[in-house]
Amino acid sequence: MHIAPHDNKNQAIVDADDPTVPLNYFNIVKLKAGEAFEYQVPGYETGIVPATGTVDVSVEGVEFKALGNRTADVWDGEPEGVYVPVGAKVTMVATRDTETFIAGAKYDKVLDPFDVRVADIDKVQYGSDDTKTHRKIKHILGTKYHGKVGRLLVSELFTVGQGGWSGFPAHKHDTDRLPLETRHDETYNFRFKPNHGSGVQIIQHEEGKPGDAYQLMDGSTILLKSGYHPCAVMPGYEMYYFTILGGLSQRSLVQYFQPTHAYQVETIPGIKDMVAKFK
Repeated sequence: MHIAPHDNKNQAIVDADDPTVPLNYFNIVKLKAGEAFEYQVPGYETGIVPATGTVDVSVEGVEFKALGNRTADVWDGEPEGVYVPVGAKVTMVATRDTETFIAGAKYDKVLDPFDVRVADIDKVQYGSDDTKTHRKIKHILGTKYHGKVGRLLVSELFTVGQGGWSGFPAHKHDTDRLPLETRHDETYNFRFKPNHGSGVQIIQHEEGKPGDAYQLMDGSTILLKSGYHPCAVMPGYEMYYFTILGGLSQRSLVQYFQPTHAYQVETIPGIKDMVAKFK
């Protein structure tokens, strides 16, 4: 499902118990310096990640100051985040104008809040220019936080260079059938550089049969309930997408590669390292 770019007025784009991706929550909050925003999401753990700007965050009275360092766009610096336990009351105060992502996953236990700073970001780069699959992933709430986070995985994905494919070889994660695959709902928010760039999201629901394709613009949101889901960016443009994964029965993601293309796991450099970072 594609949600076109729009002014969400700080209201959830993907709310609790969404009919397409019920395991996910997603909001974009825009604040001017000095403005505040409060939220609480019962039944969901969340992560706060400034796309741009800086915020002070209070989670049930626990303070995390000066979160976020980027100015112009998501390419301008490294991400930072705060983990928010299920149902916790949160106040964010902008110390610089900000656009801030709030990512969430359904969970039923209350853990402790913590922050993730630039030095804590777990990075992986894979693919190649030759295979048109070169990209970089910055894990904010990645596998290093197993035990501190319930079901939520949060990362940022960047194409390396202009043009090319991401999410390839095509894979899915819509069914709990370990050890082959896990059920993880997924939500993306896309950005392009320059921002008049564009891309395409493919969702193929059944092997050997045509699926759906959505044109992506700067600010597009994609909800992934099922199917194989590679995406691509036009030549001459860089692509970024903020990624939220929420697991049904476990946090570790097990991707099932589309049989038609699975052999390319062996031919695209670094794919296995990428897969390991989500487990």
